[in-house]
Amino acid sequence: MMQSTDQGALYRLRLARKDIGVAVVVLLALALGWLLRMQVESRTRQFAEEGAAFSITYPATWNATDTLQDALLKISDPLTASSFKTNLTIERRDADPASPLDLQTLLDRRVEQHGALTGYHFLNNSDATVGGVHSSSIDYAYVVQPIDQPRRPSLPVVVQAREYIVAAAGRTYYITLAAPAEDFDAARTQFERMIQTVKIQ
Repeated sequence: MMQSTDQGALYRLRLARKDIGVAVVVLLALALGWLLRMQVESRTRQFAEEGAAFSITYPATWNATDTLQDALLKISDPLTASSFKTNLTIERRDADPASPLDLQTLLDRRVEQHGALTGYHFLNNSDATVGGVHSSSIDYAYVVQPIDQPRRPSLPVVVQAREYIVAAAGRTYYITLAAPAEDFDAARTQFERMIQTVKIQ
């Protein structure tokens, strides 16, 4: 009976060692995966306008996107789970030197333009500083139909956006983040890191 008990204890000890070994391997794999993800996500690229009047740094995993807008840059996050991809758009408008517009007028006009969006809803606006320049930000929401083709079912997506209006040296820049509403909080955090890298001359 004593020999049987000893064999049982030895068997359990061997199993425990195997279980611990498997757990260690799994933990190491998870740690390596996390480190790899952090390394990939921390890589960045820089966009610089011709003449280097404006520059911004963005995640290297984001891709250039075709747009009908007259934009300096439009990029999107291909990892967005929704059919509407989180995206960043930068537009530039040259001011009329004979009648330059103040920031409040630019903001009012932009809100009026956004009113043409489907389901547009103004959320709020506030003062901001971008690249050392006094600016304004607007938060708003609207609805898009990402896949509008026959026999390709796709539900409309509620989009939340934040836009910075930056007027400097006779130019106005509109820097806009748009993301599915459920992803907006995480996207906004990433967007604010991008905004911190903006340089304007």
